[in-house]
Amino acid sequence: MSGSGNELGRAADVMRDVHERCVWTQGMTHEALVPYLVEESAEVVDAVESGDRAALREELGDLLWQVLFHAEIASHHPDEPFGIDDVARGLADKMIRRHPHVFAGETAETPERVLELWNAAKAAEKRERTSVLDGVSHAMPALALAQKVLAKAELVGVGLELAEEVAAAEAIAEDNPDMLPATEEELGATLLGVVAIARARGWDAERALRTAVRALETEVRDAESG
Repeated sequence: MSGSGNELGRAADVMRDVHERCVWTQGMTHEALVPYLVEESAEVVDAVESGDRAALREELGDLLWQVLFHAEIASHHPDEPFGIDDVARGLADKMIRRHPHVFAGETAETPERVLELWNAAKAAEKRERTSVLDGVSHAMPALALAQKVLAKAELVGVGLELAEEVAAAEAIAEDNPDMLPATEEELGATLLGVVAIARARGWDAERALRTAVRALETEVRDAESG
């Protein structure tokens, strides 16, 4: 680990040299790089799920290159420039604030307490936010977005009827074990079956879930304003 900083600096220097001397790189913008960022992120996920350590190391490098690329582009902004050092500094400062049990006098003996401290620090940083939904990215796939919004809704007591329905179904499933998925693998098969039904009926499963999530978000904002 002792040489990690030097190698990160070397990678940043390589990015800087490439940007100075490569006409293709010079023509790229943050917006133009988004598809590459999405693709490289997906390839990291593939490497994690495959268990291929060599592939994971390579794909993490490719993802890091995207971060360096965006930071290099940002450093040339005429009005609000920032570079990779600014990004790294902001990250380090934020992680120190959000881990007071590591860097300050707080104690956290359980993961739940760690999360509580994290959320408190995050809330203090984002005082200008007026909703628990502020900062939730709608660029996420519908399933990931649904999980995120459900967690946010729970914070303001919205969507409790869904939780009650799940609890009721689980109670019934105690006597009918095949009624609900018992593992992530079974859940995946169930979700695939739902998508197959949507496809057979000519429905867009992604759009359908996004529509339901938007309705839940409306409930959340109504609860916050009421």
